[in-house]
Order: sequence, then C-alpha cells, then structure tokens
Amino acid sequence: MKRIFVGFASVLALTSAAPILAKELAVAPGPGAQERLQEALILAQPGDVVMLGEGRFDLTDGLSLDVAGVTLKGAGPEKSVLSFKGQLAAGEGLLVTSDHVVLRDFAVEDSKGDAIKSKGADNIVYSGIRVEWTGGPKATNGAYGIYPVESTGVLVTNSIVKGASDAGIYVGQSRDITVSENIVSYNVAGIEIENSNHADVFGNTATRNTGGILVFDLPNLPRMGGGGVRVYGNKVFLNDTPNFAPKGNIVAGVPNGTGVIIMANRDVHVFNNILGENGSTNIFIVGYRNSFTDTGYNPLPANVVIGGNTHGRAGYAPGPQFEGGAEMLAAMGSVPPIVWDGTGSNIRVTDKVPTLSLGLTDPKARATSANPAVVDLSQGAEPALLAPIVLPQSMEAAIR
Repeated sequence: MKRIFVGFASVLALTSAAPILAKELAVAPGPGAQERLQEALILAQPGDVVMLGEGRFDLTDGLSLDVAGVTLKGAGPEKSVLSFKGQLAAGEGLLVTSDHVVLRDFAVEDSKGDAIKSKGADNIVYSGIRVEWTGGPKATNGAYGIYPVESTGVLVTNSIVKGASDAGIYVGQSRDITVSENIVSYNVAGIEIENSNHADVFGNTATRNTGGILVFDLPNLPRMGGGGVRVYGNKVFLNDTPNFAPKGNIVAGVPNGTGVIIMANRDVHVFNNILGENGSTNIFIVGYRNSFTDTGYNPLPANVVIGGNTHGRAGYAPGPQFEGGAEMLAAMGSVPPIVWDGTGSNIRVTDKVPTLSLGLTDPKARATSANPAVVDLSQGAEPALLAPIVLPQSMEAAIR
C-alpha cells in the first residue's frame, strides 16, 4: 500500500508530476464523441484538464483514465452528461487507475456496470458528480455509482447518486476517506464504507434507499479489519425502497427500512445524526451472519459508540424486515430505534431512546434463539475520541 504524505510533501508530489505548461483539452458532445473523449484521456499529461462541453455525450463503450494528475471537468452535473444508455458491453462507465485525479461537475447515466470506478488511485477526488440510472431502481442497474477501491486518500463530496443495485457511494479496502455533503436515494445501500480504515462520513442525506449508511467488514478480501469510522451530522430518513439487489449479493440481505447498519466493524462512532421514518430500525449493530473460511476474519462488532443522535419514528408496521422483526413488533407494539444483535464487545449507547438487544451470542444463530430485551448500554468508561480525517491540501483545494 502506497503511503499518503500530508501537507507540503503531498503538494510537492502533485506539482512535481505536472508540467510547467499544463493545458486544457476541450471535448464537445456530438458525432465521434466516444473516440475524441477517450483520445483526450489518453493524451492528457499530468496537470492537464479535460473539459467536457455542455450537452449529452452518447457513448457506446466504457472510458478509461490512467494518467496521474489529470482533472476531468464538466460544465455541471445537469449540463455535461455522459450517457451510457447505448453501451454495448458490460463494464464501468469510467475506470480510473491513476493517482491525484480530480473528477468534477459532470453526470454519468445508465451505465451497464459500475458508473465510475477508481482502483488503486490514491488521492482521488469526486466532486459535483451526478450518477443516475434513469429507469428507477432495478436489479439490472449497475452495482455501484461512485466506487473508489484500494486507495489511500479518498474525497467524495457534493455528489448525487440514484438507482445503484448495490451501493450509491461505495468506498472499499481503502484508508483516509472523507464522504461529505452528498445526496443518495433509491439505491440498495446509500453509502457503504467496507473493509476500510479512517473514514469520516458527514453532512450527507440518505433517503429512499433500502439502507441508508452501511459500515461493513467482510471476509475473504485483500484488506480486512476495518475501523476508525465516524458517521456524524447526516440526515438518514425514510429509507423504504424494497431491496432490489441481485440475489447472492451481500447487500441483498440488507433489511428494507434501515437507517445505519454497523456489521462486524470496530471503532465506529455514530453521533449527531438525524434519523427517522426507517421502518426496520434507525441503527442496527450486528455481527456477520454468513459462513466463512477465512481464519483471520473477526465477524463481531467492537468498540461501537452511539450518542447525540436525534431519533424519529422507527420499527413500525408492517414490521421490521430483519429475521424475527415482525414477531417482535407483534409482541412489543413497536421495535426500538436502536437494535443490537447481542454479539461483539464494548457497545456503548447514550442516545435517549430505548435499545433492543436480541440477546444472541453467535451472529449466525436464528431468530428463534433470540432473547429480546431492552438494555442499558450507557455505562462504562467514556471512549476515546476518534481523530478527524485530514486529507492533503491539494485535494481540498481541488473542490474550491
């Protein structure tokens, strides 16, 4: 894993890769746009800006960028639109595999696969991006909208994603991450931080998804042991879209009507969010339920801190969509807005609402073995605060 150098060293690395005379490569929509745009992405040099003109780019194949230090910029997310409705083969709309790239102010619509994927791209910036599958939620939509993976230094901000059949914004197997001020709706998962370390997720609006914000750690991936995630200052409400993920996907098990889910992750702090109208529960803390063979994997949550959140209605009819939820609703009249499966350690909740423990000791246990009870998880020592994420100044400057 390449290291990230904060401050002067990172700026020096970025500027030293750029030529003294950076140039702007303008590409307009119209006949031959596929070839002209891909050519510009190939010929661009570090420091160059590839400018997308106003209008709709009707594309039939995916695009790729493998040059460091390039900015791909449009006239605005409603003005410069990369349309993949006529894409002939499955695959990403845009694939980025180089460092210090800035993607901003354009839209990607109707890609056959993931809309924008960056892999192994350090210090990657997504700003003012709109991703949408215009036919609404469908299992045949691409899996991910904005999809940085295996990166150090990720900034996703001021963007909109609708209709992803997995996650609208997914950051996986990465570290030093900021996901802020985005709007995600009508996805299976609005925002997902998976198998990643040191992430701040704040100021986002997650609504009309199946699940709003997910913090997961899964087995059998190159990077495991995710943690150090802060989820704060978000609005997570009315997540009621039926789960439309293809069968077999891990998010196909996300209960409809869930606000925030923390699964098998550690050192996760969820605070100062506004949550409500999530029919299953506002916050769900669980272990990993599926079978696995990876001996290095820990399936249990640990060191999870919940506090200072504002809760609206949750856990209401027709009933929470997790196993046993309907029966609990019938027995209790309503299900508390925070639900914990009972597994893991050091789970601390100080929100002024009830917390329901299912009383499980094994996350793979069936609901029939649950012993649900309202529990007080507010006791114990005050946990240490997680440090804010500080990204290189060059990344912050790119969105001004």
